[in-house]
Formats: sequence, C-alpha cells, structure tokens
Amino acid sequence: MIKSFVKEFKEFAVKGNVIDMAVGIIIGAAFGKIVDSLVKDIIMPPIGVLLGNIDFSNLFFVLKEGKVAPEPYLTLEAAKQAGAVTLNIGLFLNVIITFIIVAFAVFLLIKGINKLKNTTPPPAPAPDKKECPFCCSSIPIKAVKCPNCTAEIK
Repeated sequence: MIKSFVKEFKEFAVKGNVIDMAVGIIIGAAFGKIVDSLVKDIIMPPIGVLLGNIDFSNLFFVLKEGKVAPEPYLTLEAAKQAGAVTLNIGLFLNVIITFIIVAFAVFLLIKGINKLKNTTPPPAPAPDKKECPFCCSSIPIKAVKCPNCTAEIK
C-alpha cells in the first residue's frame, strides 16, 4: 500500500506539468522582485518629484503615537521604531502599481503566446464531390450527368 502511494507520488512529481509549474514559480518570484524594484526605484521617485517631492514609501498617517517618542515622525521607519501605529498609504500605492505592472506584463506574455499558437483551424478544403439526387452516389462536383444512373444533373 505504501509502495503504491510512493510510486504514484513519484510519477506525479516527475511529470512535465509539475516541473514546468515549479520553474514558472521560481521565474515568477524573480520577476516579482524586478518589478518591485522597477516601481520603488524607477517609477515612484519621478512621480514623487512631480507631485512636490513626495516620497511614497514615507507617505503614512499616524493612528496612534508611539510610546518611545512623540510625533512628528519624519519617516515611516522612525514611526515604527517609536512604536507608532501607522496607516501606510504610500506602501499600499507601491503594491498597487507593482500589481498593475505585473498584470500588464502577464497579459502581454499570454497575448504573445496565444499569437504564436495557431489556434485557428485551417479552412476546410473546397468539396470535390457531390451527391447525385437520383441515385445518391458520389460524383465529381463538375459532373452534369451521373455516370451511375445516367441522370442529368443541374
């Protein structure tokens, strides 16, 4: 019983789909880090400059002051070190923008894969035979007289 279970699991684990999925997860994790860096380090700084030198990673609201140090907190890290409870709007915006970029990249990837796949079936070939209405035998499409029953066909 255990041997059959182990054999079944082994067959499942070495199937191509499982290995493909594992490779996809590993590449996806690396891609996620690249996109996260793209958003934090490339996209958000210029947006912050355009909006009046706002650093989105430090865009937060204090819900409850920290016990270690009172407000004002210049950075989110300072608020966390003081033990303040914060609502981190900027980090949330970064995650939303990261998600949109990842979703768009996946959309483009799937669209490209679908374009490479020729999913449309080839057109059906034109018929080269027709049926005689009198004797129901198969005859060439251009025939005007049935060779079997000698009937004239319009």
